[in-house]
Order: sequence, then C-alpha cells, then structure tokens
Amino acid sequence: MNNTHSTAHWEQSVPSTLDVEHNKIAISDEQQAQLILRIKQLLKEQNAVLVAHYYTDPILQQLADETGGCVSDSLEMARFGKQSPAEKIIVAGVRFMGETAKILSPEKTVVVPELEANCSLDLGCSPEEFIPFCDAHPDRTVVVYANTSAQVKARADWVVTSGIATKVIEHLAKRGEKILWAPDRHLGKYIQSVTNADMLLWQGSCIVHDEFKADALLALKNKYPDALTLVHPESSYTVVEMADVVGSTTQLINAVKTMPNKTFIVATDNRIFYKMQQVAPDKQLIEAPTGGVGASCTMCAHCSWMAMNTLQGILKVLEQNINHIHVEEATRLKAYASTQRLLDFAASQ
Repeated sequence: MNNTHSTAHWEQSVPSTLDVEHNKIAISDEQQAQLILRIKQLLKEQNAVLVAHYYTDPILQQLADETGGCVSDSLEMARFGKQSPAEKIIVAGVRFMGETAKILSPEKTVVVPELEANCSLDLGCSPEEFIPFCDAHPDRTVVVYANTSAQVKARADWVVTSGIATKVIEHLAKRGEKILWAPDRHLGKYIQSVTNADMLLWQGSCIVHDEFKADALLALKNKYPDALTLVHPESSYTVVEMADVVGSTTQLINAVKTMPNKTFIVATDNRIFYKMQQVAPDKQLIEAPTGGVGASCTMCAHCSWMAMNTLQGILKVLEQNINHIHVEEATRLKAYASTQRLLDFAASQ
C-alpha cells in the first residue's frame, strides 16, 4: 500500500523543538515551586488526578508521582484514570491519549493541558482516508495501534500497544486471519518479521523514531562495545535490527532495571531517561543518534508536541476548566469495544 500522500496535510503543523522551547515562559525555581504547590492544591480540591506520559517533561512526571497519579504509556494512563476514584483526569501527553482516557471513562471529566499537542501517527491516519481503506479490504481483521484517534479505534477490530501487539498478531495469525495494520509501518514491519503474519501495512510513522539513523548508531555501538542497545519498534527496521532489546516504553525501562549491563544506548524519546534513572540510578544512559546520512534532526530525540505540556498549562486547565475532551457516544462505544478486547486479551496472558 502506498499512502505517503496522507502525511502532506499535517507536516507543516509540526512545531519545532526550538519554537516550543522559545515560546515557554522562563520561571525561577521559586515560581516553579509555587506553581507546583498551587496545582497540588487544586488537584485535591477538584478530586482530580494527573496522568503523564513517559515522554513529557520530567517535572510533570515527578508531579504525577508525587500527587498519586500515574506515569506510564498511553493505555495504562487511561486504565489508571478509569480505576482512580478521581472525578477529573488531567492527561499530560498528546490529544489521542486524552481521547483514550475518555473512551474508558465517559462519566469522568477529561482535560489536556494543550489541545494542539498531536501525534504524527494519529494525524497521518485520518478517519476520512482510513475507513474507506478498511472498507476496501473486508476480508482483513483491522488492528490499530493506540496512537490513533477515537474514530479510527472505532473502525478497528482490535486496539493494541507496542508491548502486546506481537502476541495479538500471533494469536490472530494462528486463527488464519489476515491483518490490516495501522498506522506505524515500522512497528508493523517488525511484527510481521517476528510473526510471519499476512499483514497489509498503513504507511504512517513517528516523527521522533524516524530520525534514529543506523549508520550513526553503528558508530556509537563501536564506541561503547559493552553497551546494550534498546530500541522502540517505531524506529526504522535498519535500526531495529541493531537492537539488543526491542520493546515498548515500559519494556525498555524494565530492561535498564533488570539487565546487568551498566551502559545502555536508548533509541526512543529522551524524556524516558527520567524513569530509567529512577529505577536504575547507577546505569549510564546514552541517547541514540539522530544524525547520519539523511538526518534533519528537527526533533532531536524528543517530541515537540509532548514538549507543549507545561506546569502553566496544567494550572490553566485546573483554574479555568477548559480543554475538555469529548468523544461522540456512538464512536466511543465502538472504540471501547476494540480497546476492551485488548484489555481482556492482556488479562488472559
């Protein structure tokens, strides 16, 4: 399938890391402490919980930890919010993560610090293009990655995370099912290589993981021969092939924690270093290179949409009661079914 045209309408909307950092208002340590104190107060007053993705600013991850929230991947963030007694969920991440939380917790208020914080995988797989594509292949089971809109999840038979996608595809392939996979082509190709399943791949990609370069990674591995290379499968297959461990965000964190090696080269968003250093403070973490042949380094191992989440943004949604996430109920029910199918499958493993 050739779907490269689907990225054209959103590429210009990607904020550069430099622009995001430039637009941030510099604050002193004292001002930051006051912001945090005020947010903690409002979280209690409003019976709200903060859930933050591994790729957000470490100060937000720390705040979520300190206030009884959650720092995790997108699906666990949503599941935590559902199980929490809180009436309001503050989702520090990108827009589809807020939608996933709302899909699982329709009775709760779900807000995001920045409505314009998006994801290239989500934007590159619009319902307007994806649904007709699915309809053209009715013989295939539709499996979509969590990094998709509520409308795309609603059209899917299964929603999966990177941590369990391989097991789900193996399960479906054993039943003789052919797969329509979306949106990340790199993750899809990796799963296909492991399972040998019949998979038709949508041609989406992550703007951060696309930038890791195999030639520069090889040079870094030669420089640190004792280091283990950890790669998220959203990276290109040439980079994945060089990995010692391929896995989801949670799996990569666990690898740093449990493996005896002292040095790790990490090919995923560098904000994950916060949790890695928490669980393994004695380990050396090296950022995988985004340089090399063809490199543009516009993201430089960090998602600029994730960088749009700030303390000021969290305080603003708490004080002004704005940036609510809404999912139309008919869409939510269908998306809930495909998401719950994953949760039930995971519980059976």
